[in-house]
Amino acid sequence: MKRVRVKELFRQKELYNEKEVTICGWVRTNRAQAQFGFLNVNDGSFFESLQVVYDEKLANFGEISKYRVGVSVLVKGIVKLTPELKQPLELQATHVEMLGDCPENYPIQPKRHTREFLREVAHLRPRTNLFSAVFRIRSVVAHAIHTYFQERGYVYVHTPLITCADCEGSDQMFKISTLNLNNLPLTEDGKVDYSKDLFGKQAFITGSGQLQGETYAMAFGDIYTFGPTFRTENSNTKTHANEFWMIEPEMAFCDLEGLMDVEEEMLKFVIKYVLDNCPEEIDFCDKFVEKGLKEKITAVVNSKFVRISHHDVVDILKQAKNKWEFEPSYEDDIAKEHERYITEYFNGPVFITDWPKDIKAYYMKVNPDNKTVAAVDLVVPQAGELMGGSQREENLDKLLERMQEMGVDKDGIDWYLDTRRYGGCVHSGFGMGFERLIMYITGIDNIRDAIPYPRTPKNCEF
Repeated sequence: MKRVRVKELFRQKELYNEKEVTICGWVRTNRAQAQFGFLNVNDGSFFESLQVVYDEKLANFGEISKYRVGVSVLVKGIVKLTPELKQPLELQATHVEMLGDCPENYPIQPKRHTREFLREVAHLRPRTNLFSAVFRIRSVVAHAIHTYFQERGYVYVHTPLITCADCEGSDQMFKISTLNLNNLPLTEDGKVDYSKDLFGKQAFITGSGQLQGETYAMAFGDIYTFGPTFRTENSNTKTHANEFWMIEPEMAFCDLEGLMDVEEEMLKFVIKYVLDNCPEEIDFCDKFVEKGLKEKITAVVNSKFVRISHHDVVDILKQAKNKWEFEPSYEDDIAKEHERYITEYFNGPVFITDWPKDIKAYYMKVNPDNKTVAAVDLVVPQAGELMGGSQREENLDKLLERMQEMGVDKDGIDWYLDTRRYGGCVHSGFGMGFERLIMYITGIDNIRDAIPYPRTPKNCEF
């Protein structure tokens, strides 16, 4: 038996017209009548399901009539084009066989379920239209990201998930250990003796692959990482998770302007790739998730991203008539309400550059004013911050000075400083949260619905 995927039937329907094919899949609905019936079968290869028509000529017609939602089936039949009907084709069954039964208490019935309920059955929610669309788009977005960087000669680097380099601040990183937590070895001053641990020192699960990525950029020129990332934030917002995926390119011989060029080009490439390759899923999200979604993301592809300094953004916010919950400040970060206002003000994505140095990381290049750093955040309508990056400080002495100012221990990352000692150069990089991108492209408003098995405070099921 060679099974044909439903996607092939839909995409090449004229090729299969009047031919006998075999499909396998799961029953989404079964409408049984006296002499014939309709099975809606989805095989996971395509967003749409295939309508299978069966009638009383089949020896097991009575059994098929009783097939419940969720059963897996094998169907042989003749493909018939039906341009006059709602669906473009159907399968007139010559043989229908149950492969796996499904009881009546199957949770995914053909009705509208709340997203909160579906999180409780996260292992079954891909069988719904909503999550079939979201996770198919997620897969295509991942491929688009790899395609963008690979076609432009970037090297894909697998940076470690276990690290002893503290990039994001150890208070934000998960600690890992093989020590017996009920009987910890202690040093003479009563602290945990990590020399007895597996790596001989304290280790973390990574919060970023940036530091290791920079070392590879100094060999290959342009690299990117794409993998899982972990943070310990005890945050229950709709945009934070403790495990998420990050895309982190690092580029040698690239300044802040060049960095923004890459960010803009990449985002437009990915969105266009999804519009071209997931038309059914985007139409579904446009209809049922966020009205106007398709128009919103299409506008991004055709727009020119605004570039404006943090100082000028605060000027605009201060001149606005709005009553702010958080008063805009030249020395501070900007709040969600400010991001919303700025994207509406410019009617599209906005690069905000040159941030106050006191609120940014030690590795960012300090500007000549000695008050700001060459950092950039891309904020987009509805989703807010989507990417954050900077030109890195390439001067070793200035980097050491910043690390001392900010109390960063240089001993643990002396290898990282070699990127400045041995042939350092102007270089830049950015990070993009993958789930934030999925939320933006699908209209999904909660990060828990953009990742298969969300890891958030008090939630580590499945």
